[in-house]
Amino acid sequence: MNKRIMLAEDDSNLGTLLRNYLDAKNYETTLFMTGRLALETFSAGLFDLCILDIMMPEMDGLALARAVRNLDPGIPIIFLTAKNQEDDIIEGFKTGADDYITKPFYMEELLYRIEAIFRRTTGAINRKNEEFNHIGGYIFDNKRQLLTFKDQQISLTTKESELLDLLFQHKNEILERNYALKSIWIDDNYFNARSMDVYITRLRKYLKKDPAVKILNIHGRGYRLIC
Repeated sequence: MNKRIMLAEDDSNLGTLLRNYLDAKNYETTLFMTGRLALETFSAGLFDLCILDIMMPEMDGLALARAVRNLDPGIPIIFLTAKNQEDDIIEGFKTGADDYITKPFYMEELLYRIEAIFRRTTGAINRKNEEFNHIGGYIFDNKRQLLTFKDQQISLTTKESELLDLLFQHKNEILERNYALKSIWIDDNYFNARSMDVYITRLRKYLKKDPAVKILNIHGRGYRLIC
């Protein structure tokens, strides 16, 4: 079955061009002209990936991403934006975005980023088995992207789950920063490095209920998960 993409873009010319291009690449793409219309149509399981313009009428892409995350915590999200300021990009990652691309861009670049996300998520699924991973007092179900502590359960985004899985694979060892960036974000540029910092902060918050579990900064090298 072809992967299904939700495209929210208020520029009708660009939106139609993107939809036709992705359809030609065997991605079943549905175009929405406003964020609110996209949210009204979205339901968990209906789409495999979302491409969201940030600046849209009625509901912007950041608000739409938060709403989508509430319905489907694991769905990958790519932001399309004319903004290229650091704070705007970091705010996008804080909503749970997996990637971003600034306008103007080449269609082939967007296609590459989509394919990279699907390769990562498919590869992660292929590595997973039915066994749970124990991180101190937590149970990490990387197949369902769930982190459980006693009776409390946290749904992780795809990138949160991938990063925690990578940390767990290197538990009590140093996870090199550049290796993590290239494994999950593909590119170790400045903005991706800042976004990884955001995800590390979020994982620390999730894991703080067990004082024996820590994610340490190893200066100049990366991180170490202690558990």
